[in-house]
Amino acid sequence: MRPLLVSLLALAFALPLGASAQQITVSAAASLTDAFKELGPRFEAARPGATVRFNFAASGVLLQQIAQGAPVDVFASADQETMNRGAEQKLVDVATRRDFAANSLVLVEPAQEALGLKSLQDLAGARVRRIAIGKVATVPVGRYTRQVLDNAGLWTALEPRFVQADSVRQVLDYVSRGEVEAGFVYRTDAAAAGDKVRVAFTPTGHAPVTYPVAVVADSRQKALAAEFVQFLFTPPAQAVLARHGFARP
Repeated sequence: MRPLLVSLLALAFALPLGASAQQITVSAAASLTDAFKELGPRFEAARPGATVRFNFAASGVLLQQIAQGAPVDVFASADQETMNRGAEQKLVDVATRRDFAANSLVLVEPAQEALGLKSLQDLAGARVRRIAIGKVATVPVGRYTRQVLDNAGLWTALEPRFVQADSVRQVLDYVSRGEVEAGFVYRTDAAAAGDKVRVAFTPTGHAPVTYPVAVVADSRQKALAAEFVQFLFTPPAQAVLARHGFARP
């Protein structure tokens, strides 16, 4: 009996979590945190017996986790470039890829100590000592920021003032705490900060900020994962996204 018991225990531990109850893990861009936390219970209510867990971080970091074998079922990115890498590495099911939301880049200042910045050129002024930006290698908002500053011919001049952040939410934290004079975030993040930050202006000169979503290729709950992707396009889900400031792609 002992070998049989050992074999049964080994089989039990080998089974994936959620094998008996349907559960999916959704890895989503940090800027989606508030909206997805509201959408999770709504999806569960519409799909009795299902559970959604969320993992929020910079899109590039999330893709690295998936590449390293993290048990993820759905990936939602804040940019096309990161999802393209996922497709090239065969980490996502490209047949399920769709754009479900859009956003815009803004420059924000600490509300209590705003300098009244009105243009990108103002960032080169002596009063601006620190500028928070997302890390270009892993944080989509950092890449959008670089596109803006490269097109304005300001990236090299401003680079010594950059404070690198691991996610757009960290950029927002730096600004809201007054640790920097300015930072580049999405409009939805600025809205989530309430009266802690002030939107100075909306820069141009970057690729459209659109959010693609796809089922992860190695998902063990592909049917439920696909249902979550479809759920994002339903009127109730789109209404939640709109309330958090997201636009249709």
